[in-house]
Amino acid sequence: MEPKLDATDLVLEYPDGERPVIDGESVTVAPGRVTALVGPNGSGKSTLLRGLADQLAPTAGEVLLDGRVIHRLDDRELARELGLLEQEPTAPDGLTVERLAYHGRYPHRGRFDPVGDDDVRAVERALSLAGVTHLRDRPLGDLSGGQRRLAWLAMALAQDPDALLLDEPTTFLDLRHQLAVMEAIERRRDEAGTTVVIVLHDVEQAARYADEMMILADGAVHARGDPEAVLTPATLAEVFGVEARVESGAHGPRVVPLRPLD
Repeated sequence: MEPKLDATDLVLEYPDGERPVIDGESVTVAPGRVTALVGPNGSGKSTLLRGLADQLAPTAGEVLLDGRVIHRLDDRELARELGLLEQEPTAPDGLTVERLAYHGRYPHRGRFDPVGDDDVRAVERALSLAGVTHLRDRPLGDLSGGQRRLAWLAMALAQDPDALLLDEPTTFLDLRHQLAVMEAIERRRDEAGTTVVIVLHDVEQAARYADEMMILADGAVHARGDPEAVLTPATLAEVFGVEARVESGAHGPRVVPLRPLD
C-alpha cells in the first residue's frame, strides 16, 4: 500500500537550538494502522510528530501526505485530511464539550455556513466514540483532567480526518481514562480506517494498541516494526538504559523492568 505519511531525509530544529532534533530521518507511515512513537525524554518524539503535522517546518527534507508535499496544502485542505491533538491544547473554560466538538468541523464548511446534517452526525459519533455524550453540556472548566482530555479527543474525532496525530494523549491520566482514550483510538482505526500516529511514554501500552512501533533515540529511529519484533531486552537496554525482561502476553509484549543500567 502507498504510505499515508512519508518523510524523506527530514531535518527538524528549533530557532534557539544548537543542533537539529531530528537530523536526516526518513519515516513511512502505512494507512489504516496505529503507529506508536516511543523513546526516552528528549528523543525527538514530539518534534517528529510536529514535523509530520506541518507544525514545524523542516530545515531540509519533505513530508508527503498521500504523495503531496504537505506544506503546499492550504490550511483548510490539510485540516480535512490530517488532525493533530497536541499535549496541552487550550480553550476557554466556559466552552462546553459539545461546542468544542463542533470546533472540529470548521474545515468542512464555509466560514458563514450553518451547521449541517453531516456536522451533527460527525459530532454525535465523536462524542459517543470518546465516551463523553453525557458531558456534552458541561463546560471544560468543570471537568477533571481525564474528562477534559476525552473532550479534546472528541473534537479531533469530529474533525473526521483521514490521519490523526496525537501527542501523549494518556499522560497524567488515571488508568480508566487511559484505557478509554486508547480504546476510542482503536475503534476509530477499525471503523473508519483512520491512520493514527501517537506519541506514548508507556512502551507496554504502545505494544498493546499499536500495529507498528518506532523507537527513537537521540533524534533517530533506532528500531521500527511489529511490537513483538522491536521490543526486545537489547533495545530496552540500548535506548532506555534499563535491564528488562520481555514476556509474551495476551495483549502483546509485557515488559518487566529489573534495574537501571549505568
